[in-house]
Amino acid sequence: MTTIKFGTDGWRGIIAEDFTFENLRQAALATASYFKNHPNATNGVCIGYDTRFMSEQFARYVAEIFSAQGLKVFLADTLTPTPAVSLFVRDKRLAGGIVITASHNPPRYNGFKVKAEYGGSAHPETIAVIEQYLSSVAHVEKGKANSVQIELAPIRQYYRDYLATELNLAAIEQSGWRIAHNAMFGAGQGLVAELLPKNRVVEYHCTINPTFEGINPEPIPNYIEDFIPFYKESGCDVAILTDGDADRIGMLDEHGRYVDSHKIFSLLLKYLVEEQGKRGEVARTYALTEVINKICAKHALTVHNLPIGFKHVGKLMTTRDILIGGEESGGIGITAHLPERDGIYIGLLVTEVMARRKKKLSELVEELYQEYGYFTYERVDAKLSESQKATLMHEAAQGNFKEIDGMRVTRFENLDGYKYYFEGGWLLIRASGTEPIVRLYSEADSEEKVSRALAFAQSLAGLTVEKT
Repeated sequence: MTTIKFGTDGWRGIIAEDFTFENLRQAALATASYFKNHPNATNGVCIGYDTRFMSEQFARYVAEIFSAQGLKVFLADTLTPTPAVSLFVRDKRLAGGIVITASHNPPRYNGFKVKAEYGGSAHPETIAVIEQYLSSVAHVEKGKANSVQIELAPIRQYYRDYLATELNLAAIEQSGWRIAHNAMFGAGQGLVAELLPKNRVVEYHCTINPTFEGINPEPIPNYIEDFIPFYKESGCDVAILTDGDADRIGMLDEHGRYVDSHKIFSLLLKYLVEEQGKRGEVARTYALTEVINKICAKHALTVHNLPIGFKHVGKLMTTRDILIGGEESGGIGITAHLPERDGIYIGLLVTEVMARRKKKLSELVEELYQEYGYFTYERVDAKLSESQKATLMHEAAQGNFKEIDGMRVTRFENLDGYKYYFEGGWLLIRASGTEPIVRLYSEADSEEKVSRALAFAQSLAGLTVEKT
């Protein structure tokens, strides 16, 4: 049995190597120990699962363990997006929930996400308590399942019906625009098509394929190259891209240009404040665009700059008056909906904004550029040897760079990773918390500066990168 380590949003591992029934037993027993002591324990817990290899079987296994521990279990009757589990937990006042998913990770991974009673990711303090239980349950038997304690629940349908009341689907329909939904073979498949008239939605990768055709189910440019030509030929006006468990979002405008979470977050914040008259604080992770700070400054909104990981955002969404929160990797949440990332909701909300404002997505992005200046962003996931990784992180940690490929460094920060601000942009170097890679992030006022910054970072590890 390998050591179980909970990361930014639960525990993940490689199927059959780390993510085994034996390790899952230990994780489930430790979590059951926490749930049994929760004030909502008598209401039970719920379990959902995604499209990954054996996710349904793993979910059933966890349900059996929970039931053997005396917990009432609502087990999803079909594949389920992560935000659907969070919604069900909150509305049914459960002790918590589990989602068997590895989200955007490669196909060989699976995972165990923990959701709390408020309908979002468990706070780090809660995860720490669950981890403390791991040693005490290491040799505890699985126990005999109590089938009376397990109830199949329409968690996905509950979520779909809720979205139908929360979003102005009529405005989207009346706009006449057609939407493409690339579910990346994930748990969000079918939902957009079920919420809108079928002649308005074109689906892509909305089937079960645990291999994800060899890509990571993450809605970023690296993994949607096959989709773009299909989209351009489809005649659609906007594309919604969701990851493996449908809590992350990416979009394409009418021209097939990728619109990342930096721009989505910014235009939603701008809309909520300027068009809807909403107020509140803003929670953003360390690798998000600086435009968010500019919008907050303009409207005198408090902004919280947080370490990477939506768990930090989610905590503030449950403890402070947060209007909107998000992270660079496509996780965006609006507290009035859920203190949770939700790719389907956010994608359709952006489409609703387009309909209400009678503007295409490219026009909404252009408004941001006109007011705050042009900005672009790119992330590189560098798979390095241990020696290369050590060299890169050591060099970055010193804070001694005076320039990034000739661009003068103006500030250095190390809130989470090592961030260098230079003239017109910034570079962040950070080791991943869930995969054996180093993530390199850069935002700047030109593609050329971003390319130079990322090439500089990779050169520190001894990699030769051709500049573009």
